[in-house]
Parts: sequence; C-alpha cells; structure tokens
Amino acid sequence: MGLAPVRLFVLMGITGSGKSSYGAILADRKKATYIEGDDFHPPANIANMSAGMPLSDDDRWTWLKVVAAQMTIPTGVVFVGCSALRKCYREYLTNTAGMPVHFIYLDADRPMIVKRMTARDNHFMPISLIDSQFDVLEVPDDKESASHIDISGSKDAVITRILAAIDPLI
Repeated sequence: MGLAPVRLFVLMGITGSGKSSYGAILADRKKATYIEGDDFHPPANIANMSAGMPLSDDDRWTWLKVVAAQMTIPTGVVFVGCSALRKCYREYLTNTAGMPVHFIYLDADRPMIVKRMTARDNHFMPISLIDSQFDVLEVPDDKESASHIDISGSKDAVITRILAAIDPLI
C-alpha cells in the first residue's frame, strides 16, 4: 500500500524568504487554500517585532498553536506560510495535524534575505531581526518530510522547483 497523499504543505524559512508570495502562487496554481501564518500573530508579537525585538520561544508557541489549529480547517490541499524555524515547531505542527504534513524549506543565505527585505514594503518585520532568525533556524534534516528549495532565480523558477518537489506527493 502506498503512502497517503499529502494535503498540508508548510512553506517555512527565514523572514523574507517568500513564504507569502510563493504560498499564494502555489494555492492559485493548485486550486488550493493559502493560510498566512503572520495573520495569527497576537498584537503583542507584532509590536515586539516592529520594535526590533525578536520573539521569545513562549511568544512563538502561543502563535504556533493558533496556526496549527487553523491549518486543518480547510478541505483539500492547503499551503501554510509559517516560519517553523525549529524542529520542535515542525514536529508540533505535524503531530497536531492528524495527517501528513510536508515542509517546503525556502532556503536563502543572509545577503539574499537582506536584498529581498530591503525591497519589501508594508511588513512589520525589520531587517534587524534577520540574524535572530538565522540563530534560531534548524534546517530540516533528511528524517523530516521536507523539500529544500533554493530560492535564487526568478519566481517562476522557484515555483517550478517547488512543484517538481511536491507534485509526486499530492
């Protein structure tokens, strides 16, 4: 018997890696739902990040629990934008989903993230918090259900890489 098809995909990575942009494009292409994890940050988290203060682990857990509850509500294929920087966060999302979850790790180095964030408007996360995110990041290992996607190149090239990785799973 084959593996159950995946219907929950979490686009994860450092701020500025394209979780929102790629998630929305993928949802459109796959006639799926996109859930923006940033929409579920409590006002205190947004205020802290806007002020250049990194979130504590407690802050992240409060937010992550809400994201986990939201991601299983829609039916069909669902893409979720959620940093999921630590392995324990990804394990929590997987364990609470009650179904297979696949993580799409949007991989970028610091210079690329700085360039992308410099070009970004209207987001609460300042460039000054990039290093704190890289400090917390635990890159998914080969024991996790995750695809590592290099985000260099055009949006179309990145979407093509993502689709090549996930199409066999759906």
